[in-house]
Amino acid sequence: MATTYTPIATTTLSSSGTITFSSIPATFTHLQLRVLGRTDRAGSAFDAFLIKVNNDATNANYTYHYLTGDGASAAAGQENGTYGGAVVYRLPGATAPANIFSTVITEILDYRNTSKYKTLRSLGGVDYNGSSPVGEIYFGSNLWLSTTAITSLVIVPRTGTNFVQYSQFALYGIKGA
Repeated sequence: MATTYTPIATTTLSSSGTITFSSIPATFTHLQLRVLGRTDRAGSAFDAFLIKVNNDATNANYTYHYLTGDGASAAAGQENGTYGGAVVYRLPGATAPANIFSTVITEILDYRNTSKYKTLRSLGGVDYNGSSPVGEIYFGSNLWLSTTAITSLVIVPRTGTNFVQYSQFALYGIKGA
């Protein structure tokens, strides 16, 4: 069977805010979240966002690994039970150059399978068009330590209060392999 992507929901913020995708249908194999975003995090050019699966904010239920690079240096690391959600880097914060947004794609594998924990893997990046900071690329994976089927996603900035106006979020269902 060929892999197909079906739009479930799309939101473009007309003002600042956070995002909730609820009542996710159980008719797909995987989910894909596409984000074009920026946060209002004060005092920083960088922020991240959290995906609270089924609105679960229990720190101990999440773990993640990441790789980042900016063309001059690279970093890698892992954390367990720190943020109360699946953490995904890297979005511009309030001190980033004006009107710069980053793109992140997160795949949520086997989201309705009730016999295993759920894996989320993300790829994203931001380019500041030669400004400082220069930008970076990000690859990360999260594990939600629950066998419960995923029916909703609450998406909030990790440090900032809100995503800024014009941030876009699209959720797709993936059928097939």
